[in-house]
Amino acid sequence: MEKIERRKFIKLGGAATVLTLSWPLLSSCTEGATDKKPLKANPGFNPDIEIELTAKENRLPFFPNGDTGFWSFESKLIKGETSVLQKIENSYLGPVIRARKGQKIRIHFKNELPEESIVHWHGMHVPRVYDGHPTDVITNGQTYVYEFEIMNRAGTYWFHPHPHGRTGPQVYNGLAGMFIVTDEEEEKLNLPTGEFDVPVVIQDRTFDADGQLVYLDGGGGMQGKMRGFLGEQIVINGKNDSALSLKSGCRYRLRLLNGSNSRFYKLGWEDGTPLTVIGIDGSLLDKPKTMPYAMLAVAKRLDLWVDLTDRPVGTEMKLKSLPFSAAMMGGGMMDGGMMGGNEKALPLGGAYALFSIKVDQEGTDDFALPAQLAPFNMLAASSAINEQNPRNFKFFMERMKWTINGNTWEPREATDRETVKLDTTEIWELVNSGGGMMGGGGMMGNGGMMGGKDEGGGMGNMMQMPHPIHIHQVQFNILERDTSAMDATVWNSIKEGFIDGGWQDTVLGMPGMKIKIIMRFEDFKGLFVYHCHNLEHEDMGMMRNYSIT
Repeated sequence: MEKIERRKFIKLGGAATVLTLSWPLLSSCTEGATDKKPLKANPGFNPDIEIELTAKENRLPFFPNGDTGFWSFESKLIKGETSVLQKIENSYLGPVIRARKGQKIRIHFKNELPEESIVHWHGMHVPRVYDGHPTDVITNGQTYVYEFEIMNRAGTYWFHPHPHGRTGPQVYNGLAGMFIVTDEEEEKLNLPTGEFDVPVVIQDRTFDADGQLVYLDGGGGMQGKMRGFLGEQIVINGKNDSALSLKSGCRYRLRLLNGSNSRFYKLGWEDGTPLTVIGIDGSLLDKPKTMPYAMLAVAKRLDLWVDLTDRPVGTEMKLKSLPFSAAMMGGGMMDGGMMGGNEKALPLGGAYALFSIKVDQEGTDDFALPAQLAPFNMLAASSAINEQNPRNFKFFMERMKWTINGNTWEPREATDRETVKLDTTEIWELVNSGGGMMGGGGMMGNGGMMGGKDEGGGMGNMMQMPHPIHIHQVQFNILERDTSAMDATVWNSIKEGFIDGGWQDTVLGMPGMKIKIIMRFEDFKGLFVYHCHNLEHEDMGMMRNYSIT
């Protein structure tokens, strides 16, 4: 296991060897770092909002007996209305930042961690230098100043570290926060605001007998990384309390964020009440969508409308992750069964509670759910310069590495396939094609424990795993999902839980799935990244640059 706490021991896979946190960082964290960093504020930039955000070691009374070590974003409002920063009490998470489209924001990111870091504003449309590229990491004692205009639509965004090779551990240790944007279009709607607009960050964690975080427990280290971290318990909003105290007679907007490292969820109310979804990632939907359940991939956001007008005081509602088939296309299990892992971890595809709503007092409001929310204005396929020849990106494992088109992370490299032009619209096809580890017939021969060849070119289907794919700098529309190569049992257990409307920045690619997305590259040139948002896959190299020229 790996303890994520300075001056504590790190144990990898239960091995006898122990290393302290003075071990060297992965070389890829510093490789290709920029020579000039925007460490100082621009005196000509006049922000409407100014925030100090410090990443530091912290200890909190997460459990009743003793403190737990975390890394946290501490925040201070320098300029702006007090509503800009919403701090979650008794939480290891960073603040909720609330801003409005058109406002200018300056953020002083201070690194007080014992290793390099940088902050990525997930889903935000910002210049290259403020995106949180892995080559822009800063060391302990340095400050990186972000200055940008908020150009995004009303939506639920978030922020987290993005140093290559260490994103998984840093997010797992507590470094994350929400970034909520509103705009004039949304403000015309009578949607819940103030105390009725509730952030809900869903994560899974494992703690040892001393109440300290444990990372990649079991599985021998490498197997855990290949699969991705799966924890033993669900943590809501960064604290050891999974209940939301809400009011009878009121309507709420719950902004759900999957801030887990690799776990994804099949969301559903325990009593069978349908979900009412009003927003996803970077936008409201065009109209409310009623669903029996919804799939929430890693890094995705989902805004739920919750009506408690007919729920009396004393009612309790539970949101669960409902069961679904976790069988991989090669016959293994994605929950770590055949791949090894922590046997105590909540099984991926199992049924378990996420959080509960306790209706414990009366209240009133005048909010209403409109039949029409925000116009979609989807990009037309005919507007793409490559409509007849979409760029193709395959996500698969090859020779023990998670790759994109057979390539892994390079700090400054972007191939011709990864180079696009400013002010153009393109279609990309994202393919979860499985892939190889040993080549040939797999570790134990064709059809053996690790399966045989597949279209990814090598090891068999055993290593076909879900990949939540995130593209920096843009919001995209989903044109189509081709599920013809998927395991039918898996697809039938989740098929009613996908939302293809709205503006999105992350999409869940299940094994065998092909997804066509359309997006426009505008305003900013430079190198941006796209990657699998299973953080262990990302840290292993399933991330690439794309260049806007």
